[in-house]
Amino acid sequence: MSLATEAKTLLDQLGVDAALYTGGPMASFSPVTGEQIGALVTDTPATAEAAIARAKVAFKAWREVPAPKRGELVRLLGEELRAAKDALGRLVSIEAGKSPSEGLGEVQEMIDICDFAVGLSRQLYGLTIATERPGHRMMETWHPLGVVGVISAFNFPVAVWSWNTALALVCGNSVIWKPSEKTPLTALASQAILERALARFGAAPADLSQVLIGAGDVGNTLVESHDVALISATGSTRMGRIVGPKVAARFGRSILELGGNNAGIVCPSADLDMALRAVAFGAMGTAGQRCTTMRRLFVHESVYDALVPRLIKAYASVSVGNPLETQALVGPLIDKLAFDAMQSALEAARAAGGKVHGGARASVASNAAYYVHPALVEMPEQTGPVLEETFAPILYVMKYNDFDAVLESHNAVGAGLSSSIFTLDMREMETFLSARGSDCGIANVNIGTSGAEIGGAFGGEKETGGGRESGSDAWKGYMRRATNTINFSRELPLAQGVVFDID
Repeated sequence: MSLATEAKTLLDQLGVDAALYTGGPMASFSPVTGEQIGALVTDTPATAEAAIARAKVAFKAWREVPAPKRGELVRLLGEELRAAKDALGRLVSIEAGKSPSEGLGEVQEMIDICDFAVGLSRQLYGLTIATERPGHRMMETWHPLGVVGVISAFNFPVAVWSWNTALALVCGNSVIWKPSEKTPLTALASQAILERALARFGAAPADLSQVLIGAGDVGNTLVESHDVALISATGSTRMGRIVGPKVAARFGRSILELGGNNAGIVCPSADLDMALRAVAFGAMGTAGQRCTTMRRLFVHESVYDALVPRLIKAYASVSVGNPLETQALVGPLIDKLAFDAMQSALEAARAAGGKVHGGARASVASNAAYYVHPALVEMPEQTGPVLEETFAPILYVMKYNDFDAVLESHNAVGAGLSSSIFTLDMREMETFLSARGSDCGIANVNIGTSGAEIGGAFGGEKETGGGRESGSDAWKGYMRRATNTINFSRELPLAQGVVFDID
């Protein structure tokens, strides 16, 4: 069975209208073989504006529904995702090139955030605040924000939407999703699953959740609309430099999840067997196409020769191939642009004195697919391409001999998403997690940079954008806060002792 035929079978099974992905102008390709698997009907700026208007109407109705009742809709979504896990996970693997395990794991993330959001629907807490005025009470309340626009990337084509949508819905917002042009089929499937939950729920307004399929002009319509209260955008730092100022110019709110030039530090006391396994997955998993992929590795000179040759051997022996037909650990790059960017980065590394192990294109059955052998590059120093994120399986490895100096090197890049340290030394561990340690939004000890859980807020600092999604108190980004003061006395005292009496 061709992947196009299998994708159609899965889409039919998931309840997607065939008219949406056949005969349209936008072609969808599987990176697994390079073959076309869909031809999608697309939106325009005009249809996007109409969708925003409908979402605004839906929001005004949805905000009146009590939060625990809104949570019931998300509970039903979780049930529908459980029922559709195998089919949707397989579709993710076909369209994004992930292994079956990773495809299923991404859908599990969707299920997990639904569970989290259902509990959250009864915990949208504000504070009671001590007031200096007698006979008064001060508190804060949280209210729905409005229309939430979600712009997602290809590498996690459905999980990121669910992180935003599950929270946005329990917080009382409507949602419009603009998925990556590289992974539109999984977006249509996710929307169809949500529509089944909406049908079972029965009391939600029309157009509470919508999907827009199209190019950058459609996303730009969301970004520039004054009727979209929040833009949650996941992608490159380059994209964030465009989106952020446009949203700020209209005083909108944004959650930006951008690039991650993530690093690990291997200290003298590290468990090298553990570090080897963690680095291998963190750097090579998902063909280096995770925002949390490990891209830089600093190894103490005392353990460099004990660890790095083992890593080079692992890179040379790791299996590369079709993730749907083999047990290969490394699947395809998303497209030719990604392959070309990787080769350019490796050439720049060689020019800067780097010793490249691996990185060549792998032989596969289809010339239209782009498989590569992961590359480990021994660099004399952190310079040139090491300072930039290349969305491909490249790991730059460097020696260090001073802990304070390596912390400076670790933080000397634009992005600040994920980081890790491998050490059994408590002082090194605690310093890495302290204010003068890692400047990233995620700082791990004795695990790699990838594999974040739903319970913690996900996001990073600096050029990663500062946004937070998923767990902890990330829900606050989807609501507006009001501070309330109630006077239940017969007096009217002013704060700070100010006197303003009128005779």
